[in-house]
Amino acid sequence: MTTPSAEHSAASRRTRDGVLCAIGAYGMWGVLPLLFAVFTAFHAVDVLAWRIVCALVMCVLMLAVTRGWKRLAAVARRRREHSMLALAGFLIAVNWYLYIVASTTGHVLEASLGYFINPLATIVLGVLVLREKLRPLQWVAVGVSVVAVAVLTWDYGALPWISLALAGSFALYGLVKNRLGSSVDPLTGMTVETTWLTLPAVAWLCVGGLIPGAGALGAGLVGEISTWQLVALLATGVATVTPLMLFAGASSRLRLSSVGMFQYIAPILQFVVGYVVLGEQMSAGRWWGFGLVWVAVLLLLADVLRVRRRNPIPPSSSS
Repeated sequence: MTTPSAEHSAASRRTRDGVLCAIGAYGMWGVLPLLFAVFTAFHAVDVLAWRIVCALVMCVLMLAVTRGWKRLAAVARRRREHSMLALAGFLIAVNWYLYIVASTTGHVLEASLGYFINPLATIVLGVLVLREKLRPLQWVAVGVSVVAVAVLTWDYGALPWISLALAGSFALYGLVKNRLGSSVDPLTGMTVETTWLTLPAVAWLCVGGLIPGAGALGAGLVGEISTWQLVALLATGVATVTPLMLFAGASSRLRLSSVGMFQYIAPILQFVVGYVVLGEQMSAGRWWGFGLVWVAVLLLLADVLRVRRRNPIPPSSSS
């Protein structure tokens, strides 16, 4: 018979693992613009298509190593889960495309803004759709973040469609993955998602390179890119699958609103990459907006520490 102490210890380990998965996923996403920055001369759809194909190859290799074919076949037969994963694949493809556009056209800071908005969208979905409850300090942090987003949007001078679309697509993707819960393991889910995307991706790579102005990475790949760019292109498979699997692991172990709190890691790193490494410009208004966002992050961290002090995790009991 499982004791309450053992159940609490298992729940604590599950939460800890979810936290580590979230930190790993958002940390990798934060530095991903450095990888895509080498493709500034190419069409975003071409890079997206190769990213999908390379991600599927990576998934297949991992399934072979882990002998996960039975899990994949079981999910393929369950209509509800298969349909939800197809929807998740569409949402993440939209997100990937916008992220590539931002990274290859000098709009990394706008992508950063999108991922600062994203936790707000995730938290709102958690409250409205899943009926999750926020603590008072979390509400204050959300309010400060809303003000920060308003300041940044006003300073930008136009509707930041890349930012808003990035936030919305990824928040919805997170909701779908959260509703799936632990019924589908991350590798199986990622394989199904990329499988749905591979047919149009391959079709584009076969035909897109033959269309004038469509890009240089499709049918005309050979001789069009350097060896370094080819290596970077193939590396997109690893850079795609690894953080998404970590994200799926976090979504199945934590509340949706809790996952939303960790999402600030990625835009902070993206800001550093865009401003310090890639040299994008920051106006005074943007400094004010980002400063408010950082205040919100500090409020969220203070709330987490306060709750942890009130509810310390007891040591695991020996078996």
